[in-house]
Order: sequence, then C-alpha cells, then structure tokens
Amino acid sequence: MRAAPTPASTSGADPRAAGAPLAVPPRPAGRWKPWAAFAVVVLLTAATLSPWAIGFDADAIARNWRNGADRIVKLFSPDWSFFPRTVEPMLETLQMAVVATVVGAAVALPVSMWAARPTNPNRWTRGAVRLALNVVRAVPELLYAAVLVAMVGVGALPGVIALVLFNVGIIVKMVSETIDGSDRGPLEAGRAAGATQTQINRTIALPEMLPSFVNQTLYVLELNVRASSVLGLVGAGGLGLLVDAVRTYYRYDQLSLIILEILVAVLVIDLVSSIVRRRLV
Repeated sequence: MRAAPTPASTSGADPRAAGAPLAVPPRPAGRWKPWAAFAVVVLLTAATLSPWAIGFDADAIARNWRNGADRIVKLFSPDWSFFPRTVEPMLETLQMAVVATVVGAAVALPVSMWAARPTNPNRWTRGAVRLALNVVRAVPELLYAAVLVAMVGVGALPGVIALVLFNVGIIVKMVSETIDGSDRGPLEAGRAAGATQTQINRTIALPEMLPSFVNQTLYVLELNVRASSVLGLVGAGGLGLLVDAVRTYYRYDQLSLIILEILVAVLVIDLVSSIVRRRLV
C-alpha cells in the first residue's frame, strides 16, 4: 500500500512540485569570443587577398581560367607510351631517397641525443646543436641542391647530399622533442646509480627512443621520394630532370604519367612503412 505524501516531502527538494519558478542559471560568459575569433579570421583573409598583399585579381582568374582548365584536362590523359623513358629516372629517384634516408638516419641518431635535454645536460653544447639544426632547417632543400650542383656538378650526388641535410633536420627535431617529453625517471635512476651520461644514453635512452626514431626515419623516406622528384629541376638527378624537360614542351600528358608513378611509389612505401611500424614499433 502506497504511503501518502507528507508536507515535508512536498515542500522539499523539487520546486516544480511546489509550483515555485525554476531558477535559470546565468549564461556562460565569453560567448562572444568564438564570433570575435571568426571575425578576425575573416578580416585577415580579406586583408591577405587584397591587391596590396598577394595581388589577388579575380578578373585575371576569370580571363585565364581556361588555360588552367586545358592543362588540367591534359593531366587526366596520361601518355602511357612514355613509360619506358621514365623507368631509369624513377629508379634513380628511389636510389637517391633510400641512400639519403640511410645516411641521414645514421647522422641523426647521435645528434638527436645531443639536442635533447635529458640526454645532454650541458646547455651550451645542446644550444649550439639546436642552433645549427635551426640553420639547416631554415634553408630549403631546393636551394641546397642548386648550390651543390654548382659545386659538385649535375647528377644524383648533389641531390643525395641535399636530402641528407633535409633528413637530419627533420629527424633530429622530432626525435629530440620525443626524448624531451619522455619519462626521466629511468635516466635519473641511472644517474643516481653512478652511471656516466654515455652509459645512460646507451643503455636507457637509446632503447626508449628507437620506436620514435624508426617512425621518423620511415616518414622521411616517403618525403624523400617526393623531394627527390623536385630536386632534378635544378639538375640534381632523378625524375626532376625529366619533369623539367616535359614541362618545358608543355607535355602535360607525359607529366601526368610521371605524377602517377610518384603516387604509386609513395603508396607502396606507405604500405611497407605501415607493416614495418606494426612489427618494430
């Protein structure tokens, strides 16, 4: 049998039962901030597109869009008969990417430890290494290749050297930041046990950083295939020389075939990298 509601239960916690008006919580402050941020983005975009910034000209686009559309249409019609001429440059491109990745990774492994705080407590040498790497990363690989072609000559060698510099800058940056963000407990324990910094780096830090190091190395291998395809534009070997030749004669159908080959190579490398990562990392 149900008990009748008592006055206390009626006037207690639920105000709706007593007919009292509901207390509406105040609106959260700062609701205008997302709209203000959106307005700032719109203003910056409009200022960037202005003729005084990047020279955006809608009339020029309207006049010349057909030229670009014709070239895009040609890119959708690859010239398959051109394939035999692309095999050797494609193999040279892959060789450049693999050699540059191996050499760059070998150089980047110890440098990554010199650039990280837990594995190099000396702030002066660490700062000098980071400053040198910032300079290396600030220079585009295409500029490296142009200078090296003038020094070494036309061919794959200047392209490989440019890619090695490019790889060292990326791998050291990513791996050293991983070391900086890792747990320092094992390193402190090794230091408390009386081990030298070299022993700590070799026995504790190196096994911990290897997964990140392998990840970044596989990533730059994929980047190298695309980058080495461009370095040939300045005479650094690989597919870039062929790209420059067909572009000069407006053979976009042949250029389309080269782009497809690069795409297939990148997809295969990405697939192999994923398999290696699952097994090693």
